[in-house]
Amino acid sequence: MNVVIIGCGYVGTEIARYWHQELGFVVTATTTTPDRVSRLEALGVRVAIVHGNDLEGLQTLLQDQDTVLLSIGAKSSDVYEETYLQTAQTLVSALQQTPSVRQVLYTGSYSVYGDRDGAWVDETSPLKPTNHNAQILAQTEQVLLSAASDRLKVCILRLGGIYGPNRELMKIFSRVFGTNWIHLDDIVAAIEFARKQRLDGIYNLVDDAHLTSRELLNSLCEKHHSPYVIWDTAHKSVRPYNARVSNQKIKNAGYQLIHPQMIF
Repeated sequence: MNVVIIGCGYVGTEIARYWHQELGFVVTATTTTPDRVSRLEALGVRVAIVHGNDLEGLQTLLQDQDTVLLSIGAKSSDVYEETYLQTAQTLVSALQQTPSVRQVLYTGSYSVYGDRDGAWVDETSPLKPTNHNAQILAQTEQVLLSAASDRLKVCILRLGGIYGPNRELMKIFSRVFGTNWIHLDDIVAAIEFARKQRLDGIYNLVDDAHLTSRELLNSLCEKHHSPYVIWDTAHKSVRPYNARVSNQKIKNAGYQLIHPQMIF
């Protein structure tokens, strides 16, 4: 199995390790940061420095590949269009010249659902992105889905907030509030599940906990023996991604969560 991972950050690096070391796949990983090359090569994978808007570079990269995982992340909020949308557009163009690729997997975000005042959403819910960057993510999904055909499967995983080793909840909760989370172990396992089952379309990937911000923060404070937060109920929440995301579709497809409840 020949697979290419476009974007090897927190998620991409771990799936690269798993695919190569655990399953024996021939993995090619891309990065735009030269300093990351040696770290990725230490995993036993091939590494290429390719930017998302490099059509010729992506066409060369995709030759004789079976599966493409697009697992990119913007380094700052002002490069979302370049990072996500332009990369997706370039990838779709490159795929037209590389018939060996039979599946594209993309790790997106549940932020495309927007603020639903805590109401439930699933994959059939209309998108209501609340800011420009979320709109870019919604457009990126549509560009990728436009490439789907009888020959090419396109699967989008809308991830919850990501946590795991070296990305603990207590560190990230100070800047990211949310009710939908997913552990790195489940992201890796779900990506492999989607590849193996040749899933197509959109699937939410969050755990079963759906804790409110108050419940989650209280649990974190209890674990770390910190004082409980005093909440000011006079102020209405202004969170841009306030929705409870259903994971029933991917479970109906046969995926079983490794960590259905949050690990504190």
